[in-house]
This record gives sequence, C-alpha cells and structure tokens, in this order.
Amino acid sequence: MRALVFDSFGGPLTVQDVPVPDPAPGGVVVRVGASGVCRSDWHAWQGHDPDVVLPHVPGHELAGTVAAVGADVRRWRVGDRVTVPFVNACGRCAQCAAGEHQVCSRQTQPGFTHWGSMAEYVALDAADVNLVALPDELDATTAAGLGCRFATAFRAVAQVARVRPGEWVAVHGCGGVGLSAVQVAVAAGARVVAVDVSPAALQLAAAIGAEHTVDGGRDVPAVVAELTGGGAHVSLDALGAAVTCENSVRSLRPRGRHVQVGLLPPAQGRPAVPMDLVVARELQVLGSHGMAAHTYPELLGLIAAGRLRPQALVTRRLPLDEAGAALAAVGRDPGIAVVTRF
Repeated sequence: MRALVFDSFGGPLTVQDVPVPDPAPGGVVVRVGASGVCRSDWHAWQGHDPDVVLPHVPGHELAGTVAAVGADVRRWRVGDRVTVPFVNACGRCAQCAAGEHQVCSRQTQPGFTHWGSMAEYVALDAADVNLVALPDELDATTAAGLGCRFATAFRAVAQVARVRPGEWVAVHGCGGVGLSAVQVAVAAGARVVAVDVSPAALQLAAAIGAEHTVDGGRDVPAVVAELTGGGAHVSLDALGAAVTCENSVRSLRPRGRHVQVGLLPPAQGRPAVPMDLVVARELQVLGSHGMAAHTYPELLGLIAAGRLRPQALVTRRLPLDEAGAALAAVGRDPGIAVVTRF
C-alpha cells in the first residue's frame, strides 16, 4: 500500500510502498477513505511523543470501510463504514469498566503507538469497543474529523466544561480543535470570544458564530475580561502552548472553568499556571482527552439534525502526495485539511 512515512524526527515526509497490515484477533483493518492532518501528527513527526518508533506512518483522524476482520471480532463485517476515536481502548481495564475509554490505561493510538491512517489501510485494535458506525448520509471527509478534533472539542465543551446557554466561552487557538470548539459552544447557546494570532483564523471563527475575536498578541486576559464583563465562565486552551494555557486561566472570572485540550509536550516548555488565581478565584482546572466511542450517538445526532456542521470547517481536500507538505505546514492555513485521495 501507499503510505506517508518519515524515517527521522523532523525529517523528510515521503510517500512509500509499505506492507498492508494484518488485523489482530480482536481488531480490524480499515481501508482509509479520509484522514485528517492534525497538529498532533505534527507533534509525532517532531519527536514529541515517546510512543513513536521510526520509521513511522502518521495519522489518527480517519474514516473508511472495514477491509479485514480479526477472528475474535463479533460486531463488525467487511464493508462496514466506520470511524474511530484516536484513543483505542482495551475494553478490560478499570477505566474502561467505568466507561471512561478515553483514559484507558492500556490504550493504543493509530499514528502514535503504531502506524496510522495516512495510508491506504490502517490497523485498529479492540474493534468491538472502539469502532463507530457511520450513517449513510455522513461522508468520509466530514467523519474523519470526528476521530480527534471535532469529537475532542465536543466532549471538552459539552461534557467536561458543561457549557450552559448564555455563558461566555473563550477559545484560545483557532486551529481545527479551536474552531470546532467555537461551533460547539455556539450551538450550546454560549457567547464566544475567539483568540488567535491569525487574522484568517479569526475571520473563520467569526463566520461560524464567535461574537468577538481577539488578536493573540494583545493582553488577552485583559481584553477578554473587558469584552465579557469580568471574564469568561469557561476558557479552553485549544492550541497547547505555555502562553495560551496561562492566558486561558487568567481569562476566567471567579469560579470559572479552564479546560486544557491542546497537547503540552514538555519539549516545548512547561506553562506557568497561575495557581494563586486558581485558589483566590476558586477556579477549576480540567483536562479533556478525546471521547469514548460509546458516547458518539449524541454527537452524531446533533450532526444529523443540522445543529452541528463539522463539514463547514474542512477547507482543503488533498491527495496523499501533498500530505507531507500539509503536515509540515500545520497551523499556517485556517480550517481543517483532509487527505481524501490515496
């Protein structure tokens, strides 16, 4: 099969012919119909994830069709259209028994713990636990983002922060996750302040419902406090950088909720979280890591009803031969890039 491969961290990203994977007894192999180009893939390429072993195929946001099924799989058949959360849970540990698959202690992740979906085929573990059936009306390009960015943002806003109508929500970083969070928060009835250094990203955030946009080069906490009459009720770091994490916490009003969504790899520096403010204002500091497969029906229902439109965030459809350049340039262009031709 054809796959995007890197042989050194930060090195060339080239399309190569590599062997097609075989399914594990409890797993499947999916023929990839679409694969998103995500900042997390950039982190893997840069060597920020200790699970990545060279040579490596990135990619963890995917949708496609089951092509091969392991002997122990019961729920899935060749030809089924599916997506999958980027966290593939084991289904057997204490966290999985509690339904918290997104923090499974034995999780695997395509594109990190093993070769990923920027390829014609990808192997996925524990299929009966992790696969999500796609409705016929949901195309693969739109569904690919449900593996990470859109589903991650949905859970962060709706299930972790529990955003309520009328609340002010500040979104720091308007890449794929941030723009998804803007859309989800607006759909929940919140008033959104979007923060980014890119005018094009802020323009897109405004187009999908952000009430205010803020240049990230300004004194962000002060501007957010002024716009919201005292600070956001909920603030999300959707980028994953020391400055956006700190700004997010400082943007909160008393008893506000900060949600850390963007990755913060130690190689890029530790954020100086102002714990004095956390205590003085009784702030909540929360983490959000993907979304379990069994919780997807709510999200899929909102998409089917037209209340959420992840397809509006897809701005580029690429062939696999252009995926390397897109991965290296993550963050330069607004919206979500998806590989759709392999």
